[in-house]
Amino acid sequence: MPFKRHQSATLSKPACANATLFAYGIEYGWISPTTKILQSDASPTGYPLSDNSVAWIASSMSMSAIFGVSLYSYIADTYGRKIGVILIAIPEAISWIIKLCYASTATLIIARLFSGLAAGGCYIIVPMYVKEISQDDIRGILGTFIMLMQTAGILVIYLLGAYLDYFTVVIVALILPIVTCCLLIKAPESPAYLVKRGKIEEATRTVALLRGLDEDDKIIANIVERMKNEDAHFKSLPKLSIAQILRDKTWRRDFILIIVTFLFHGLNGAYAIVTYASTILISTGVKFDINPEIQAFSFPIVMIIGSIALAIVIERFGRRPLLIGSFLISAIAMTTIAMLMIIQQQGGSVPSWLPVAAIILSVAMYGAGISTLPYIIMTEMFSFQIRAKVMGVVVTFAWFLSFLLVTIYAPMTNTLGQYSPFIFYAVINLTGAVFTMAFLPETKGKGEVEIHQLG
Repeated sequence: MPFKRHQSATLSKPACANATLFAYGIEYGWISPTTKILQSDASPTGYPLSDNSVAWIASSMSMSAIFGVSLYSYIADTYGRKIGVILIAIPEAISWIIKLCYASTATLIIARLFSGLAAGGCYIIVPMYVKEISQDDIRGILGTFIMLMQTAGILVIYLLGAYLDYFTVVIVALILPIVTCCLLIKAPESPAYLVKRGKIEEATRTVALLRGLDEDDKIIANIVERMKNEDAHFKSLPKLSIAQILRDKTWRRDFILIIVTFLFHGLNGAYAIVTYASTILISTGVKFDINPEIQAFSFPIVMIIGSIALAIVIERFGRRPLLIGSFLISAIAMTTIAMLMIIQQQGGSVPSWLPVAAIILSVAMYGAGISTLPYIIMTEMFSFQIRAKVMGVVVTFAWFLSFLLVTIYAPMTNTLGQYSPFIFYAVINLTGAVFTMAFLPETKGKGEVEIHQLG
């Protein structure tokens, strides 16, 4: 019985925190099955929305996420990781309440702004909280939940959007953040945060609860003592600003490398494909035997498969070769999509399966490498002393690129043609592969000093 209780505590608490990422996946994917409804005569707004209006609704989440990163970083350090995770679920719930109560272009943008604040916090607080309440031997497994939970949320909203009406979807989506808040009320605070605040006894009780051991067990004492030493070491380090980090030649070079890597990551195009999945399938001009909304289910499924495949092979092949391969295959897939659209516009015909296969391949490469590997490389390139500061800047930059990508998609297709974004994505991915091959070091199994020497 104690072992079962220990297992339950070890897995259930991180699962509750990761539920906010599942909710983010639902919000992230919501615009794809909903676009058709918003642009129809039966739109909940009372009038069909233009492509420009839909683009602003889609991109507003990424815009506010830019500010959510710094906001939730402050909340996590000032009020605690647990409070931070709960405060992610609250704006997620507010977003769905606004969509439910009143739907217009302005209110839908406001709703997405609330969800964007939460999205900005997801990738800062949730990994931090999960890492700090988990045992060392399962942190890697629990870390893979981030992409899996997000993608599972996308799949669920695609399913709901294909079969349920607008308001039923919103009501179902609203339930999740409310339940998450309720479950997290009894969740423990991060022991590392408690030690940071000088609450040693409470930290000891929490570690004992999470490990399924008595408070006076030597293992618990050793864990808490290690946390105290790490906290003392961190407090002894000088506070460095981004300006001071950039004055150091080695750090400056690595910072530029990771920023450029995230430039290719952010403009890869898969984020736009998942956001506008149904619209893109229709725009290929191919007549489908299956409804495009249902066909779009394959996108999150292959992203999940890609994430699992990455977890299996990443330690065997390393980061750099996998990232190069992901960029190259994505470039081929994006080029294929653009060519197929051009052939269709010129009156030619293509097999109906080919555009779907190319799109699936591009999102599979996103799930199998481009979405995850830059984050792994970033954490391995920078030391504990500057990692948090650098990650804050880079994640903010990544959200800005997501906002830019989704915002320009509709104007680009309307002005330059349906195929034009995919030519752009192909160039970005090909350049990303060349850049990774020429400049990015392999970080697998290497410390910061070894990585710097490779540069």
